[in-house]
Amino acid sequence: MIQVEEMDNEQIKELLRQVGYAHLGCSRDNVPYVVPVHYAYDESHLYVYTTEGKKSETIDGNPNVCLQIEEVTDSQHWQSVIVTGEAERLRDENDRKIALKSIIQTNPTLTPAVSIRWMDSWVRENIEVIYRIRPTSMTGRASVG
Repeated sequence: MIQVEEMDNEQIKELLRQVGYAHLGCSRDNVPYVVPVHYAYDESHLYVYTTEGKKSETIDGNPNVCLQIEEVTDSQHWQSVIVTGEAERLRDENDRKIALKSIIQTNPTLTPAVSIRWMDSWVRENIEVIYRIRPTSMTGRASVG
């Protein structure tokens, strides 16, 4: 049987610093929506980079979000953290620069998309969106042994 223990605050922060990707849960009109995202963590906030679309419409309609971050070696060795908080769409240019710098440092291969070409050749310009998530709670569990 697997033994599971609560993670302390420092263990939670260490996992947030290490991983850089998560599942983002949000909800609009009582309909849940969960998507994988890359994030950056600066000890007080998490930053998520995306482009306008369903994710941004959902978050803009209801800024209460949840991030699930995990590190799984196998079914016996894993850690998982849940962060709940409020997402704020960054519009101030200085705030956006700080967040984008953190995001690129965490994931240097993440570069803004310029456009998406759909199968019917319709082209939609991507408008980048950056959210700052202020955690209201952070909990974690890890297998032991």
